Amino acid sequence: MLYKRLLKPILFHFDPEAVHDFFTSTGEFLGKNIITRSFVGAIYNYRGPNISKVVDGIKYRTPILLSAGFDYNGHLSRILGSIGLGGEEVGSVTARPCDGNSKPRLTRLPRSRSILVNKGLRNDGVDAIVKRLKKTPCEKDFVIGISIARTNDAQSAPIQAGIDDYVYSFKRLNEENIGNYYTINISCPNAFGGESFASPELLERLLSALKKIPCSKPIYVKMPINIPWEQFHSLLKVIDAFSLNGVVIGNLNKDYNSLDFRDEAPAVFKGGLSGKPCRQLSTELIRKTRESYGKRFTIIGVGGIMSPETAKERFGAGADLIQLITGMIFEGPGLIKRIAKSL
Repeated sequence: MLYKRLLKPILFHFDPEAVHDFFTSTGEFLGKNIITRSFVGAIYNYRGPNISKVVDGIKYRTPILLSAGFDYNGHLSRILGSIGLGGEEVGSVTARPCDGNSKPRLTRLPRSRSILVNKGLRNDGVDAIVKRLKKTPCEKDFVIGISIARTNDAQSAPIQAGIDDYVYSFKRLNEENIGNYYTINISCPNAFGGESFASPELLERLLSALKKIPCSKPIYVKMPINIPWEQFHSLLKVIDAFSLNGVVIGNLNKDYNSLDFRDEAPAVFKGGLSGKPCRQLSTELIRKTRESYGKRFTIIGVGGIMSPETAKERFGAGADLIQLITGMIFEGPGLIKRIAKSL
């Protein structure tokens, strides 16, 4: 309650990217020392009955993860477990460093319970992130996934160049044995050239190239949510054919008309919507995927998880794990413990 009543009103008066950077630097500092980690954990960590899950051979202390897009440069893995998260997805990382799109890259839409995200895959590049994570002591019960995308620039826009971009990052991560699982992000709506690989033909080309690289870890695909079920299902068929472990459902919502208050967003598309506008689309796609494929796919549910009720809704639809960012921004880090207790 301290966050919502005192901190949130103050923080929401500042630029959201500046607030993000402040929390990243503060979280990295707190994570370096066992005393500060213990202090944070005493306030926020979940200590109730066992709710751990084993998914694709990986044990998660809690089935709640930080989604890709927040800790995109891999600074926070030592502190996030102290607020009850069972893991995080670093990235998306790309083959080359990327400054992202021009500012503003984040815009709060408070009445609609959403954030307009136009980050454009801003990150330090896979080589720098590999180096950083190699030097970061790994918490034994904290899972680190790595989201991989193509660099957001003209150089990687041609199809083969884009494939080579993914391949380079995927190869480097496997060579250095970084992370517990990998997610292939084919659905970032804010990148140069758009969602090129969100078609069955091009996804097949991409996965054919990645399959040539030895990998013993689970692999998932992050899915778009603004496409008809028939097209979504056609992507699932390709993922199934390549024997990948599962899917992350899903990415940002590109339909501004789904906002409760349309006037909060620009008149023309400039970034995707997180939070509440993703809830219904994500839930329905999770449900249909589970109904169509049974236990074949691991499903990681993300988008619009703003409360224990919406978290349980996602598990009820068929998700094995959940990820969030926006819910924590609007509700505070205490949301993680509240969700964990509800499970």
